[in-house]
This record gives sequence, C-alpha cells and structure tokens, in this order.
Amino acid sequence: MLFERIVSEGLAHYSYIIGDMKNAVVIDPRRDCDVYVRMVTREGLRITHILETHRNEDYLIGSVELASRTGAEILHADSELDYQYGQPVEDGQKIKVGRYSLEAISTPGHTPGSMSYLLYDPSGAPWVVFTGDALFAGDVGRTDLPGLDRLKEMTGLLHDSIFSKLLPLGDEVIVCPGHGAGSVCGESIADRVITTIGIERKTNPKLQFTEKDEFIEKVGKEQERPPYFRKMEELNIAGVPILGALPMPTPLSPGEFSEAAEKGIVLDTRWELGFGAAHVPGALNIWFEGLAGFTGWFLTYDHPILLVNETDDPEEVVRVLIRMGYDHVPGYLSGGMLKWHMAGNNSGSIRTITVQNLCQQLDKGERPWILDVRSQAELDKGGIIPDGHHIHITRLPERLDEVPRDKPITVFCGSGMRSMVAASFLRREGWDDLTVILGGLSGWKSKSCPIDL
Repeated sequence: MLFERIVSEGLAHYSYIIGDMKNAVVIDPRRDCDVYVRMVTREGLRITHILETHRNEDYLIGSVELASRTGAEILHADSELDYQYGQPVEDGQKIKVGRYSLEAISTPGHTPGSMSYLLYDPSGAPWVVFTGDALFAGDVGRTDLPGLDRLKEMTGLLHDSIFSKLLPLGDEVIVCPGHGAGSVCGESIADRVITTIGIERKTNPKLQFTEKDEFIEKVGKEQERPPYFRKMEELNIAGVPILGALPMPTPLSPGEFSEAAEKGIVLDTRWELGFGAAHVPGALNIWFEGLAGFTGWFLTYDHPILLVNETDDPEEVVRVLIRMGYDHVPGYLSGGMLKWHMAGNNSGSIRTITVQNLCQQLDKGERPWILDVRSQAELDKGGIIPDGHHIHITRLPERLDEVPRDKPITVFCGSGMRSMVAASFLRREGWDDLTVILGGLSGWKSKSCPIDL
C-alpha cells in the first residue's frame, strides 16, 4: 500500500496520496503536482480519483492540473458553488482504492459544503479520516471566511460536524487534516504531526466547549484575511490554469534585469542582513521561508515579479509563488548582487542595529519613532515597548498614514526578518530614514524604557 502525506512548506498545506492494487487517490493536491505523478510511477499505480475537501482560500488547488496529466476523475466539495470542473461528491459516496475504500462525510462549518473522507481498511474497519479544514491538531477550522453575517451559522455547523460526525468515529481513528502549524486556516494549530480522534477529544482546547452555544461564542471569531484569498477563491471555482510544466524564469544580466524591473516588482528573497547591506533599489524583501506567509499581503497580481535570490536556482521560490497564483515571474538576476555590483550599478541599503544598540540610544535620551510590527499575541506574551507604535506587519499597507515621513523610523519585530520586510515596503513607498532592529526582547536591557509586561 502507498500512503503518503505531502507537505507544502510555508503554507503548511497537507495533501495525501493513497494507493493499493494499481489504483491511487489524491486528496487536496497542490498545483505543482509532479510529486504525485512521480510517486505513482515509482509504485506502478494509476491515479483514478482526485478528492477535494473544500473550496480552498490560501492556495490554488492542483486538481485540474493533476487530472490533465493522469485522466483522473475530480470530485469536489461545496457542491452549491458554481464549479467549472469536476463533479460534486455526495455525502456517503464511496470510492474504492484497491482493497481499501473512502467514504465522503459531510462536515460543513469551515465552508458550507466541506467534506471529510473516512478511509476503511481491507477488513472494513474505519482507520483514517481526512478532515480538510474541519478539524486540525489542537484547533478547528476558522468559520469567518463565508462572511461575518454567517459566522454564528457556520460555527454552529462546525460544532455539529465535529461532535456528531467526526468524534463518534472512535478514539482510535487517525486524523489527517489539511493543514499543520503555521497555516492561516486555523487560529493556533498545534505542531503535532500525528494525531487521533482520541487525542483531539482530550487535548484540543476548542473541543472542550462541548455545548453548542458556548462553542459558537468561544470559537466563532473574525481572523485576519490576506488580500490574495479572494483570488484563490475565484480561481478555485473557475478552474486553475494548467501549467503543464513548472514555469522557470529566465536568467537576466544586470542590464536586462534593470530594464525589466522598470515594469515590474523586484522581489528579493535573501536574508535580512544581506538585503540590508545591499539590494536593487526599490526591491521588496521577503526572506524565502516567509514567502508564503507575507507575499499575499504585499504583492498584487497586476505586475510581473523579478527575482533576486541567494542562489542562481529560483525553482523553490517559483513553486511557492505559483501555489498562490503568482504566475508572471519572467526573470531573475543571474549572478545575484555580485554581478549587479560588478556591472557598476548602484544599490540601496537599510541600516541595521542590534536591540542592545537601541536600548543604549534610549538610555542616552534619544527617542526614535519605533514601529513595532509584532502581532497582538506576541505583545501579550512578550511585552510592549512603551514608546513603540504598534502596527502588525500585515496591516501596514492599509495604515501607512500612521507612519510619519518627517522622522527617522526604527522598525522592530523580535528578530529583524519581519522588520526588514516592513522597512523594504516603506522604502518602496517613499520613506528614506529607516533602521531595522536585529534581535528580540530577550536582549532588551534599557533602564529608561523597560518593557511593559
């Protein structure tokens, strides 16, 4: 038997492939679907069905792409939506996979028509349930995405799905969710890669609200919604454009890159220290591991993206971008900043100082305008800088008018990586005097400006 979980880092997206006796099924495939084709080819299997648990918001589903390569039948959830591909799956419908079978279970809440899939072993015993975004390790799916006017309704549906459909399956049944820790599809998904119905029943904080009214009150809440979600929702209904092969950007000389950059956005995926020291003027910095988390807040779909990377291999960056629908990536700077400088081009820079340096400035009586881009949860846990002005990094594009243009701006986040993202965005928007703080509150030693815990 073939049973694999495929993890898409950054998005913390989990997809699954189950195969037996020449046939295989894929659940919630990602768009760059070559991984599934390689697996079935290696095992001598054929993908017969592609199952979707719900209409996704945070990434482009790879169902149409994978079906174009394999001829597999697509069964999608949320049947009330006007899908332009595949067929709706019905509650109770069964799909054979060799000696095994999968049963669709209606589990609305995260979306109105969410489906889970229960895998039975050859003896007919329930073994694994693929819950999509209904139930996670340590959390449940958010219920605000269908609209705040439906928040109570959707949270009530999720309660019924969990307590009347999923928990009765039995404590021994393994839970395979659609996302792991770090996903924006849950509020606080646990970093637990394997879980069961029994573990979640006992340890999942959200499942302790057993009464429906209490569950609705405690669980149903509005959460941050990245702007790119709307694009994902649209394309995941219409059918995601087929790639055929991973579109690789063209290596560009410094001259070619400079010319192309005039009509696009330069995205620099290097670490904050390298970017701060020297970068292509006007570039936006999002370090590679932060791409999936922050690209959708700062990039739109109406300009081509030109890449500057740590290496001359942009493949992994491209994979992250296309999963979020950023397909127009025509080129990258061949040879990186070394070649850029060797060609005689000017570069920009952003000052960096350590958190200890900032504390020394404060103790000398200096009072820089501190932009604190940490989340509210970080403030609650780690403390507040008394002289800081808090704007969460994801809210910065819509709150630029709160950042003064006539004062030096010092940006703080707790490490320096998100601070450099914010600083690079401010620089693109016209701010000049910027300093990024390296290090977090563990190094804060100011006597005149102690952290407010």
